[in-house]
Amino acid sequence: MLYIKNESNNPYFNLALEEYALKNIDLGEDILILWINEPTVVIGRNQNTIEEINSKFIKENNINVVRRMSGGGAVYHDLENVNYTFITTTEGDSANNFRKFTKPVIDYLAELGIKAEFTGRNDITIDGKKVSGTAQYYFKNRMLHHGAILFNTDLDVLKDALNVKLDKIESKGIKSVRSRVTNVYDHLPVKMNAKEFKEGLSQFILNSSEENKEYVLTDEDIAAINKMKDEKYSTWEWNYGESPNFDLQKSKRYAGGSIDIRLNVQNGVIKECKIFGDFFGKKEVSGLEKLLINTNFNESSVRNVLASASFEEYFYGITIDDFIDCMFFE
Repeated sequence: MLYIKNESNNPYFNLALEEYALKNIDLGEDILILWINEPTVVIGRNQNTIEEINSKFIKENNINVVRRMSGGGAVYHDLENVNYTFITTTEGDSANNFRKFTKPVIDYLAELGIKAEFTGRNDITIDGKKVSGTAQYYFKNRMLHHGAILFNTDLDVLKDALNVKLDKIESKGIKSVRSRVTNVYDHLPVKMNAKEFKEGLSQFILNSSEENKEYVLTDEDIAAINKMKDEKYSTWEWNYGESPNFDLQKSKRYAGGSIDIRLNVQNGVIKECKIFGDFFGKKEVSGLEKLLINTNFNESSVRNVLASASFEEYFYGITIDDFIDCMFFE
């Protein structure tokens, strides 16, 4: 396993580093990166940013906003939050196997005296409260799995920075965002700080690998990462993008996540389509949006497009019937 030691707290650089490593550092070995961000809201690939954040609070508190490559929901990071990234191939049982990649974190927490477990579609919990969420992204025959661990995060800021939809809170049988999360620090028998936790986690994971070595980013690597940071991750276009006015909106939450369909329909034909949500999938959902444009707005026509579009590549845990239900019967 290659370990890329990263001391940057810049969220735009750190997300660019992830993408660069996934697409450009392929030495035939798995890659591990651990990182800590300054205060930031990280938006899921398919989410509508402006609806996920408390814009006034974000601006007043100088909190960064950046969109990641993977699906899933928005999360809050600060300097007491530890993030981890695995990059591997899609061979074997890695694809959509969130449990596999959370196991090293759960095992490390157990070594520290904390009983944690994998729950739901992509979470790690302690005493029923979420301490980490995870997501995956695919590129050719490689995949990236990453997670954010609430170590000693300011949970009040987390609550105020995010606009978590009521249906997500209700689906988990809880009353508020603040009550459904917890910090690792509060459960530690022997206290440590976030940097010590990060270092301990890296050593625990690397010690479980038969062979591991550090990969030191070259000047060329860093220049390319900074270029991606400046041209993509720091831009309004990537982080917010256009949110056109739609005349039809349908949304619903399923086991595989939420979907929020926005349409402009003219004379019974779909002319514009945008799909938001915290769902996961291998393919960019923009591909499906394009296929739906100029489709007649009726169940049979839309179903035919979905059936011929490798639908399961766009949505993990959401079926064609679910999509049709959301679009036509809500």
